[in-house]
Amino acid sequence: MPVVVIVLSALAGYLLVDRFYGDIPLLPWTAIPTLGLLAVGEGITAVHTRRRIRRVPGTEPMDPLSAARLVALAKASAVFASVVVGAFGGMLVVLADRLTATDVRADAITASGTLASGVLLLGAALFLEHACRVPGEKPPGGPRT
Repeated sequence: MPVVVIVLSALAGYLLVDRFYGDIPLLPWTAIPTLGLLAVGEGITAVHTRRRIRRVPGTEPMDPLSAARLVALAKASAVFASVVVGAFGGMLVVLADRLTATDVRADAITASGTLASGVLLLGAALFLEHACRVPGEKPPGGPRT
């Protein structure tokens, strides 16, 4: 699913930036640390959640409702990160042809950082979703026995 969202948002980002690039302001850099901090937070949460679900000694068991909420957070973060990765990837493709201008270089650097932060968030979200699985549980869509 994230691959489809990435491709569609990359196409939309490419088309929109190619058409309207001169009319939009410079990209703000603030998304880079924001997405990075979200990725770190979800990564840490995934590690602790995995330990609690696997009942590692010294941890208290995970409440099923809390695990369900974390799965919802992980799925929402994965979709959002996929949109970010695709949109900023599409933007970078457009900006690659225009790197001679200073403003375009600044936008390309910001878009690259935002893309990298989006990839980190996507990885952390997928890890959190994986960490919420009960040990021995088969992945969704697998063969049923």
